[in-house]
Amino acid sequence: MNVRWVIPLILLLGSAPEMTQAQSWNSALLRFDSNGRLEYAADPLGNRLPDFSYAGYRNGNEPVPFIPDVLTIGPVPGDNTAHIQAAIDSVAKRPIGPDGFRGALRLLPGVYRITGTVRLNQSGIVLRGAGQGNDSTANTILFALGDTPHQRSVIVAGGGTTSRWKEKDPAVTAQNIVTDTVRTGERSFTVADASQFSVGDNIIIHHPCTEAWLAAIDFGGSHTGEPGADSVDVPWKKDSYPIYYNRNITAKTGNTLTVDVPLFYTLVRSLSQSVIYKYARTNLRTRIGIENLRVDIDAGDVTSNANGNENHAWNAVELNTVEDAWVRDCTMLHFGHAGVITNTTTRATVERVSALDPVSIITGERRYNFNTYTASQQVLFRECIATNGRHHYVSNGTTYASGNVFVDCTSKGAYASSEGHRSWSQGFLWDNHTELNGPRSGVKILLGLYNRGYYGTSHGWAIVNSVAWNCDVRTAALIVQRPPTAQNFAIGCTGEVTGARPPAPFAHPDGFIEGTGKDSLQPRSLYYAQLEDRKRLSGLRGESAAPDEFRLFQNYPNPFNPSTTIAFLVPATASTTALALKVYDLLGREVMTLAEGDRSPGRHTVSFEAAALPSGAYFYRLESARFSATAKMLLLR
Repeated sequence: MNVRWVIPLILLLGSAPEMTQAQSWNSALLRFDSNGRLEYAADPLGNRLPDFSYAGYRNGNEPVPFIPDVLTIGPVPGDNTAHIQAAIDSVAKRPIGPDGFRGALRLLPGVYRITGTVRLNQSGIVLRGAGQGNDSTANTILFALGDTPHQRSVIVAGGGTTSRWKEKDPAVTAQNIVTDTVRTGERSFTVADASQFSVGDNIIIHHPCTEAWLAAIDFGGSHTGEPGADSVDVPWKKDSYPIYYNRNITAKTGNTLTVDVPLFYTLVRSLSQSVIYKYARTNLRTRIGIENLRVDIDAGDVTSNANGNENHAWNAVELNTVEDAWVRDCTMLHFGHAGVITNTTTRATVERVSALDPVSIITGERRYNFNTYTASQQVLFRECIATNGRHHYVSNGTTYASGNVFVDCTSKGAYASSEGHRSWSQGFLWDNHTELNGPRSGVKILLGLYNRGYYGTSHGWAIVNSVAWNCDVRTAALIVQRPPTAQNFAIGCTGEVTGARPPAPFAHPDGFIEGTGKDSLQPRSLYYAQLEDRKRLSGLRGESAAPDEFRLFQNYPNPFNPSTTIAFLVPATASTTALALKVYDLLGREVMTLAEGDRSPGRHTVSFEAAALPSGAYFYRLESARFSATAKMLLLR
C-alpha cells in the first residue's frame, strides 16, 4: 500500500489531548463474577434477562463458512432468471459433502436482468457474487424487472412452504409436558412418556392458546371498545395465537428432556397443557448462503422513494423453510415490503446487509426492511443498515417468532419504529441499535417494546421478554412496557426511554428501565457477552465479546455514501486498551479521529460520517501500543 504516514506512531498515541473516561457500570441484572463469568439477577418481579446467544447460523457455535466455487457464470443478454436457475440446478445435482455443502455458484461482475424468481431450493448451495456496489464492471447486480407474479420475491432460499413447523412425524406420538412450570430461560422439562424420543431429535414445543391463558394476559390487551378501535379489533380468541418453539433434544434422563435453546416464555401447565411432537422436517432445506451481491428492483421513478408505485418485485431476499442459512455482504434496493424477510426459518445469520430506500405507499404491510415473519427463531441480524423504511428491524411473526437478535445495526430516515409489531412475539434483542438521525416530523417512537392495542388487527401486546441493550434513539422515544405474566427491558439506552402514555399509545406499567443516558455500560454488547460466556463454558471458540487478539474489520457498506460503519475487536488480555482509530486521505493527511482513548475488551463499532468530504479513496487505521492495521474504503457520490 503506497501511503506515506506523515504522523509517527508516538504522536498518534501520545500527543492527543487527555481523554476523560466515563466510569463503566453493570446492570443490576447482569454482571461479571470474580471468574469472569456472567452472573444474573432477577428484577423485583422475578424476571431475568433471557440468553440470546443461540441466534445465528448453527446457533452461533460455528462461524459462517466459506464454501469454494464449483461453477462460475456471467450474465447473458435479456432475462437471466432461467440462466441462473439452470446453474443452481446444476450445482444441486452434485453430492453433498462431509461439510453439508455441494458448493458455491459464483456470478461474475455484471448486470443480470431478472423477470422471475431465483430459487435456492436445495440444501448445501451458496450463491455468491463479486460485490455489492453499483459499478457493474466490478460487482454483481441482480436487476429485478417487471411485476409477474405481482409483488414477487427476487430470491427465495429454502423449501418455500411456510409450514410453521406443523408437520408431525406420524411414527412418534405427541406427549404432554407434565412439569407444572417451565420458566423463561430453562431448557429441561419432563414429559409423560419419552420412550419414543432420542437425543438429536428435532422437536416442536406447542403451547395452545387457551381461554385460561388468554385471561392471564388480558386477552392480548387489544383495548377493544376504546376510541379508534373498529370491528376487526377484538380481544384475542381461543386458538388464535398458539406458541411454538423449534428445538433439538440434547440430553435425556428417563422422561426428562433437555433441549438446545432456552424457552423465551414461561409455560404454566394450569393455564395451557403444552405438548411436544417430533418434527417431520417436510420440505425443509439446510445450509444455504447468499453472498456479495446487489439486488436492485426496478420500481419506476424513484426520485422520491415515497411514491405510490407498487407494481414491482416486493421482497429482495426471502428465507423460507430453511435452517442454518445466511445472507451476508449484500445490498437490497427499492423493495416494497422487505430487503430480507424470514419465514419458517431457524438458525440464520444476516450480516453486513444494507436494505435501502423501499418504494411503496407509506402504510401498513410495507417497508419492513428486515422482517422476522411467521415462524422465525434464532435469527441473527448483525451490522446491518436500513434507510427510509417504516419498521426497519421488526418482529412481525406473532407467537411463532422468538429468540431473534439485532446487534450493531443502524437505522436512518424511518417513518415508524423498529419494534415488536404484533401478538406476543418473544425474546427479541435490540443490542447497540443506533438511529443515525432524529425522528421524522410526526414520528415520535423509533424503538418499541410495548402494547399496540387496537392497531392493525388487534396487535395488542406485540412483544414480551425482550431487551433493548445499549441502544441510541437520539431525540426520539424508546417505549418499554411490562406485559402481564412477562417483562420487557431497556438497559443503558439513550433517548426518551419510558413506558408512559404519552408518548406510548396505550397506558401500561413501565418495563424494567435502567441507566438511561448513562455511558459505558459493561458489557457493551449483551449478545456477544452471552455468546462468549456460553462458549467458555462449552469449550467452543469463535468471534466473541472477549477475543484473543485485535482485529480491524472492513467497513460496511463499502463503497458508501455518505456514512459507513467500522468495527474492531479489542482482546481480553487487559481490562482496557488505549487506541486510536483515524481516517486519512491518499496523501496520508489525517481527515478525522473516530475513536481515541481507552476501550474495554470486546467488539466496538464506530460510524464515519463523510458528508463534507469529496468522493474518493480513504484509509482508516487502528493503532495501539501492541497493534496496528489499515484498511481502504471508497466514498462514491
